[in-house]
Order: sequence, then C-alpha cells, then structure tokens
Amino acid sequence: MSDVGPQPVKRQRWDSRTAFVMAAIGSAVGLGNVWRFPAKVYDNGGGAFFIPYIVALITAGIPLMILEMGVGRMFQGGAPKTLRRINKNYEWVGWFALSVAAVIAFYYAVVMAYAWVYLYESFSRVLPWAATEGLDAKTYFFERVLNRSTDPGVMWQIRPGLVAGLALTWAMVFLIIHKGVHRVGRVVLLTVPLPFLLLVVLGIRGLTLEGALDGVQYYLNPDFSKLRNPTVWLQAYGQVFFSLSLGFGVMIAYASYNKRRGDVTNNAFITALANCATSFIAGFVVFSVLGFLAAQQGQPVGKVVDKGLSLAFVTYPTAIAHLEVLGAWWPPVVAVVFFVTLLSLGIDSQFSIVEAVCAGLEDRFAWMSHRLASAILCTAGFLVGVFLFATRGGLGWLDIWDHWCEYAFVFVGLMQCLVVGHFFRTERLTHYINAVSEIHLGGWWVLCVRIVTPFALVAVLGAGLLKELEDLYGTADWPAWLALSGPALFLAFFVTAFLLARRWHLLAIGLGGVASWALFRYACGLGLAASALAAMALVILIGGLGICIAIARRGKDADHHERTHGWPEEERLHHPAPGDEDA
Repeated sequence: MSDVGPQPVKRQRWDSRTAFVMAAIGSAVGLGNVWRFPAKVYDNGGGAFFIPYIVALITAGIPLMILEMGVGRMFQGGAPKTLRRINKNYEWVGWFALSVAAVIAFYYAVVMAYAWVYLYESFSRVLPWAATEGLDAKTYFFERVLNRSTDPGVMWQIRPGLVAGLALTWAMVFLIIHKGVHRVGRVVLLTVPLPFLLLVVLGIRGLTLEGALDGVQYYLNPDFSKLRNPTVWLQAYGQVFFSLSLGFGVMIAYASYNKRRGDVTNNAFITALANCATSFIAGFVVFSVLGFLAAQQGQPVGKVVDKGLSLAFVTYPTAIAHLEVLGAWWPPVVAVVFFVTLLSLGIDSQFSIVEAVCAGLEDRFAWMSHRLASAILCTAGFLVGVFLFATRGGLGWLDIWDHWCEYAFVFVGLMQCLVVGHFFRTERLTHYINAVSEIHLGGWWVLCVRIVTPFALVAVLGAGLLKELEDLYGTADWPAWLALSGPALFLAFFVTAFLLARRWHLLAIGLGGVASWALFRYACGLGLAASALAAMALVILIGGLGICIAIARRGKDADHHERTHGWPEEERLHHPAPGDEDA
C-alpha cells in the first residue's frame, strides 16, 4: 500500500522543460559514450553487440527511464523517499541506488582528472609528447601518463597531476550544484550541445583519414558467436543502465524537480534515444581514428585497439600523435578538441549523480541544506579519489569497482520493477503518466515492468554472478585482495542501504551472510563457489527462521495488548468480538 503523505511546501523547480530535458540528456550522455561504448562493442562481437544493446534498450532502458521519471514526478522526492512512499518496506532500494551513485561519482571523477592531465599536456608539450622521451607514443602513454602499477609496494603512491585534476573536477561540481537546479539548468544549455558538436567535428575529420573505413568496418562487422556468452548480454544491459544513468536515482531526483503537469513519456524517449544515438556516433569517431592508426603502423585494426580507459587514454592519443604526418599543427588541435569533448561530456554526468545523492540526503535529514550536502559529498569524493583512485594502483580499483557496479545498478533496476510492478498499483502510475504525457503508454509498458524486464534482468544477473563464482573478476591482472574488493563493495551497498533505511533485521541477515561466507571460505577451506552457496543456504534457512520467530513474537505482543487494553479501534472493524467468532 502506498504512502503518499503530504507534499513538500517548497521544492526546487526547473526553469523550463528544455532545462530538464537538457539536464537529463546531459546526465545520460557522458564519458561512457566515448570511453565505454566503443570498447564494449569491440570486446563483444562488433556489430553483433547492437542486438543485445537494442534489446536491452527496449526491454529495460526505455521502460525504466519512464518508470524513474514517472515515480519521481508523482511522489516528489529523491530515490529513497520515493521508494518509501511507494512501499515503506523498500526505502532501502533507494539508498542502495544512491550508494552505487556515490561510488560511481568517486571513480568517475578520476576519469575526468585524466582528461585534465591530457589537456594540460596538449597545451604544454604539443603532441606527440613521446618524441621528447625517446619512447614510442603507446609506451609513453602507458608508462609515463597512466603510470599504473600492480606492485603492492608502489600501488599506493599518489600522483600529483591527478590530484590537481580531481580538485578542478570537484570544484566545478560544487560551483554548479550548490545553488540548486536553477544554476544546473543554465549550465546544461551550454555543456550538452557542445560535446555533440565537437564529436561531429572529430567524426568528419576522422572519416577523411587514410584507413578510416577499415576502422569503421571493424566497428560494425558482427561476430554472432559472441551472443552465446551470457557476459555479453550482461554488459549490454550494464552499458544501457550506466549510459542512461538508470539505477543511480538520478532520473528520479531530476524528475521530482519538474512542475506537476510536466511530460514524462516523451521526455524519457527523447533522453534515451539522444543518448544512444550519441554512443553510435562516438563509435564512428573512435574507430575511424583507430583505422588511421592501424594504417600508419601497418597493423590490423585489432592489434591497435585497447579496452576500457586504455581506449580513451592510450590508443586514441597514440593515434592523435600520428597525425603529425598531416602537419605539425594537427596533433595539438585534435588533442585539445578531443579532451575538451571528454570533459564537457563528463561534467554533466558527474554533477547529475552528485545532485541525486544530495536530494536523497536532504529528504532524509531535515537539518541538511543543499549547500551543505553538496559540500560534504564533494569533499568526500575528493578525498576518496586522492587516496584510492589517484594512486598508481588507482586503475585497478577503478576497473574492478566499475565491473561490480554493473551488477549493482542492474540489481536496482530489477528491484524497482518488482516494487512498482508488484507492490504498487501499476495501473495508477500508468494513468498518472498518461494524464500528463504527450505519448500515452499502453499495455506493453506494464508488461515490461511486471514481467519482461524483471525476467531479463534476473537472467543476466544470474548468469553473470554464476560466472563470477567460477572466475573472480580481476585476479589475472591485479592482486587477489584487490579483486575481492569488488564483491566486498557490492555487499557494502546493502549494508549502507539497510543502515540508512533502518532495516535492522535485513542488516543482521546481510552481515550474517558475510560472516558465514568468511567462515566457510577461510576457516573450512572451501572454494569460492562452495563457500558462497553454503553461506546462501545458511542465511536463507537460519535468517528465515529468525524472521518467522520475530513475527511470532510481534503476534504474541499483540495478543497481550488485546487482553490488557482491548483491540485498537481500527482493528475492531476487522475482528469479531470474543464469543462472536461464528457470527
């Protein structure tokens, strides 16, 4: 049963629909479009990846975008407050979402810090920087710029350049959001169209380079055998969630700042399609330049492509360095345009994530102003970034945490579908959305929210987590203790969510599960899969028993209250008086 409750007396509002739509697109279109999407396509079957990607967009991306904008608009609150009003037992889902959002904001900022470092290098040394170091460009970017290390003795060394980049990033975020959505609405009118225009410029230049078409063919040629791998489908769903800012609480918070009669459905379609179109265009931009690099080096395109951050901060800059053959002034010009594009893409997503967490904290703690919440989060993000992600081992933390966050926001999407689809009158939400929207929802949306999307998300989550039990992500490239930080982070999301939602019994079960796993894993010497399954069985059986006993005790307390005080007035309406049971 929902708990709508009284609406806030005064809530921040967008200045216009354009400001909201631009902010939503800005949140969705970010570094992931240039950094993550082309790498995901390359790793997962080229053009064949578009099949699970489009399926994920239709079955989860757009339905959940409508859901998040709809409930945020209807219940006028951040993610925890909105989930509590839908069903008070599921406030923790909102806190889980904001916990994921906070962690993503913390490591997303260091990606922007790398962009700041590269932009500075573009002005100060004039590409190719490797020429002054006696190294080839690719080796230079790996060893001198990314400067990562898997040696535990030096992994914690802080890198001053990244610290400066983090300071710039968090200072910008605070200046943009601390006065609320009015300033955000003005900022996005510049920062949203700018990177799209810059991508078009880079794309036109890239497609005119020698070898560009080879890169484009590599980008689009499908390898359908990859589709049999469940990880490919998980990554497609994860990319849709990450790129659309779903499962972070961002769209719920942003929609809550709309006027009460603001459109929902068409805004969701515009945001989702604009984001995915930008990703598609970014693929042409990246792979056309990689095709040029392959032609210059006399290698196949597959030999010059790296995944993850290396694509944006090693392979692409290496290609820019080779533009010197076209004229000495080309590398610095293209470098500046490219890294300004990354920064303008990143800043919108970064401050939108922080804004969502601020909204949740303001709703939860009445004494906390927007300015104070912004200051706390920006300071915390800077400190975490300095001592974790801005170190020589920072790329390991980023890689592993980013991988496990994929599971986290897909899990949030699943829970939102279950809560809205099965613990709330979905038809009521459909009627509300249709009453204010330009595109009316039909039965397809209810079908997706109740059945199709949960089924798809359970399938990809289950397959992905089973694979994790066989081979813990990250152990091949990083120390085992660092790889274990991924599942530990996932569990920490639950602990944080249960604490903030004051769900003590769930917190006890969660901590008991962790303790049980550690006991079976390290005291009994069981393998990863065996210890996880044993802990799960123990938690379900013992935890379930404990919950049932707690319910029985509450029933006993109610009986005692009846004998001493009689039934509460509202209960008399539903229970016969003593001696009248057969009436």
